[in-house]
Formats: sequence, C-alpha cells, structure tokens
Amino acid sequence: MQLRRGNGNQEGTRVVTCERRRVSEVTSLYEVVGEKFTQTVLAAKLQGEWEDAMFEQEVEMESKQGGMVPLLLIVTLIVAIVGVAIFYVMQARQVLTNEEARPAIIASLKDLGPVTIHFETGVVKASVEEKPRDPNYRLFEKNGLLKLGKDQGWKTPVSLTPKGEAMLAEVPGVQKSKDKDGADIYVVPVAERQLVDITKITMNGGTRAVVEFTWKWNPNKFGHLLDASGAEVKSFNTWDRATLIDKYGAKYYHAEPQKAVLAFAKGDKGWQIVTE
Repeated sequence: MQLRRGNGNQEGTRVVTCERRRVSEVTSLYEVVGEKFTQTVLAAKLQGEWEDAMFEQEVEMESKQGGMVPLLLIVTLIVAIVGVAIFYVMQARQVLTNEEARPAIIASLKDLGPVTIHFETGVVKASVEEKPRDPNYRLFEKNGLLKLGKDQGWKTPVSLTPKGEAMLAEVPGVQKSKDKDGADIYVVPVAERQLVDITKITMNGGTRAVVEFTWKWNPNKFGHLLDASGAEVKSFNTWDRATLIDKYGAKYYHAEPQKAVLAFAKGDKGWQIVTE
C-alpha cells in the first residue's frame, strides 16, 4: 500500500480513501472467515461430544447386556435342574397298583394254558407210552365214562358211554381228532390256574416292581375226578396213583393257594411282566 502526498488536491485524497476501504474489506473478510471457522470448530466439538456420549451409551448397554447373559444362563440351568428333579420325583411316585398288576397276572396264568389229558376210543392199540389198561382208562371206566372191551392181542375196544359224552359236552375246549388207524383221540382240559390275591408289591425305583401273589387250580369235572387227594384216585394202589400223577393229569387240585412272584417293568406300553 502506498500513500501519495499531494499538493492538497482531490486526487491524493481519493487514493488514501481507496486504500483504507480495501483494508476495511480485507478485515471484514477475515472476520467472516474467522466466525465461520469458530462455528465450524464449535460444531465439530459438539459432534465429538455427541459421538463420545453415544459411545459411552453403547458401552453401558453392552455392559448391561453382557451382565444379563450369565444371569440368563444361570436361570436356564436352575430351571433345567428343577425340571429334572420334578421328573424323577413324579417317576418315583408312579407306583404299580393292584389294578394295573391284576390283568397282567391273569393273562400270564392263562398263557400257561390248562392241564390237559387225552384218551382214545375205538380200537385202541397198546404202545410203550400208553396202554388201554393203564390207570387213567380204568379210572374213567370205574366212573362210567368209558367202557373197555375184551383185549384182542395188543388191541382193545374202547367206547364212550352216554355219561362220558354228556360230561365231555360240558367242558369247553375239548379237541377231537383221529389217528392213522381211525381211532378217535380226545384232548380234554382239566383245570386252569386262577389268581387268588395280590399280597405284596415292592417298588424298585420308578420303573420296576416285584409282585407277590397267590393262585389256585380251578378244575372242571374231569379235574375233580383226577384230584390226587380225592377218593377216586386214592382208591388205586400207590404205583397206579403215582402213574396218574406223573403221566395222566392227576394233581392236588383242591390244595391251598400257591405263592408266586413276577417282575414288572414300565415301558412305553405301560407296566409289563419281564423275565429277570
């Protein structure tokens, strides 16, 4: 910037005034720029403070969430433990009752099947295993059920009497067939096992049990005739009585109930008898 001195004329005055105006404009420009810079700095500072605040909030939230995760894991573990404990308690309380055991025991006794006897009618051939003159044929003849004819060598005519036919008709489950020589073969049920009482149930955990019970024979008319303690069987000698018991279905059908034990296990289908 140059200041020219004049001789008091107007030209010199305008030069000075012009130079001052330029200085003033430059100064104003710096003031505007400075103000904008200050505003920019303040805005940046505020932005930085806001970002710091947001960062602190995020850190705080993550800290809270991080604290919640272990808590949720602990709660889940406690719920699982309590659930398992309740399950085992409920299982331990699920005992086998008489009402549940009874049908299974009855079915088990039925599956054993009845005691059966067999005899033949027609021209019966004697064999090593059985002869028409054995004590079973003689017992039935003595009680009017069969009639034995005169031996024809090793063959004997045997016929069923009307009384025998009537008695067979009263017994369910009689099977009749023929042998290769044309003789009639009868297979006759004599007695079935019958449940008397369930005396004790011992639990072994929540899924196993031991059941003690009593059962007895339930004989039909043939069973009564073949009762080993009955008068008809006792009328034979010792040898014949032993043969009737060993080979021909005689038993103590009127004896006291017998004790027995069965093991039970609970599975998908409920309580069932198992073999241990």
